[in-house]
Amino acid sequence: MKLTIRWMALCLSCLPLSVHAAEIEPTWESMAANYDVPEWFLDGKFGVWMHWGIPSASDENRPGDGSHYGRRMYGPSNGQSGLQRNMNENLRAFHEKRYGPVEEFGYEDLVPLFKAENFDPDGLVQFFKDCGARFVMPVACHHDNFDMYDSFHPWNSVDRGPKRDTLKEWKAAAEKHGLKFGISTHLYWSPSFFASARQYQTPGTLEAKLFNLEYDPSGYKHSDSWNQHWYDRCWEIMDKYDPDWFNNDCPYPNEKTGKSLGLKLFSSYLNRDRKENDGKQTVVFSAKGGKDKRAYTPNVERGGAGEIKPQPWMWATDLSGSWFYRKGAVNRMAIPVMVGNAVDAISKNGVVMLNVALRGDGTLPENQAAYLTAFGDFVKMNGEGIYGSRPWKTYGEGPLEIKDGRQGENHKNFSPQDIRFTQKDGVLYAFLLAPPTNDILIKTLATGGLLDQDIAAIELMGSDENIEWKRSSDGLNIPLPKTLPGQYVNGFRITLKN
Repeated sequence: MKLTIRWMALCLSCLPLSVHAAEIEPTWESMAANYDVPEWFLDGKFGVWMHWGIPSASDENRPGDGSHYGRRMYGPSNGQSGLQRNMNENLRAFHEKRYGPVEEFGYEDLVPLFKAENFDPDGLVQFFKDCGARFVMPVACHHDNFDMYDSFHPWNSVDRGPKRDTLKEWKAAAEKHGLKFGISTHLYWSPSFFASARQYQTPGTLEAKLFNLEYDPSGYKHSDSWNQHWYDRCWEIMDKYDPDWFNNDCPYPNEKTGKSLGLKLFSSYLNRDRKENDGKQTVVFSAKGGKDKRAYTPNVERGGAGEIKPQPWMWATDLSGSWFYRKGAVNRMAIPVMVGNAVDAISKNGVVMLNVALRGDGTLPENQAAYLTAFGDFVKMNGEGIYGSRPWKTYGEGPLEIKDGRQGENHKNFSPQDIRFTQKDGVLYAFLLAPPTNDILIKTLATGGLLDQDIAAIELMGSDENIEWKRSSDGLNIPLPKTLPGQYVNGFRITLKN
């Protein structure tokens, strides 16, 4: 009997994982128990997000719209006050002066202006790769309900506007250059996005489908038809474009009002992947919120982490200052701060996503390219301590404190005393988040502290200079190098004795 049981166990172990791997159920508990971030995401560390669509083709000299042109151009909604009301009033006044009254020139009339005449996804992805990116993630659909792909929804980029399947082209370029391909959807609250536009629309028209007239802008979350429509739109992306990464950048049909269609979609995406890969998860699912953070990869948009997080997370920020292209938009985060924030996130188990906002013609503005180039210069010199690395025992040290959670990301300058650690293959890496002007003291690496191994050698990455050092109970002291190869951040390779 024991022999038979042992033989059965041996046979089962030889079966493909897809045969006996449990299917993930559409519950937070099941998702949390089975979600397993793939190594390519953990190792890749850096990708580029692309916001591009109808707002990109509106007048580049428009006033601030916070990437919500389609919502704000119709003016304030009832009861709106303060900054939001002012932004909406200003944009409507601009729109009507530039294009005419909203009842005569509505958001739908901007669609033909979106031509993408200079869109070169191959060249863009090549540039992103040259800057160190390991994955790309275009927006498939933003809150304005316009699909940037070949969709069953009539308002899409193949039938209108550019007359191009931009997702297909992005994916082909990503595959050609060996980058992972993700997509981001922002669809869910589209019915409320166009609440102020509804009074100018005619039911039963093609335009009515763009403005979601068939769904109640205040009660759509309880609408079975809307929740199913959302599900079908998202599943079409998954089924047709097979993304390596699905980012849900919006709410979703929840357990209380949406018959758990959100969880059904997310678990189905993972199950589909596991079925195709012998029970192994090869895709990433990220979201801004959920009952259990172990069930997905958290999208910490414009935020940060105060400490090392137990599971990987995504620091997403925008390089344009407005998410969608607008000439007057200003990124309040300086390039040196951006590089420092990125290293800080990586030291705390984060992955970096830098958003670029393409012009309506599909080209990348030079000021945004400069940010990517700067980060690319950093990883070309220090990539061995970034790619494939993992957090050390502590993220680092220094006076600048990073706020934990979404929003409130750091815009302050780092100092040379702000130091971050990573580790890989028995080597410890220490990054100074600003160029030092005096001798360097890393207090965390004092004798008798967290580092319980002896140091064999220390090298400054990107430099051939012989680095002198001394370790004591005060810390690791490194005399100021004669030259510093890094313009913003410099990294030390600390080889440890076995």
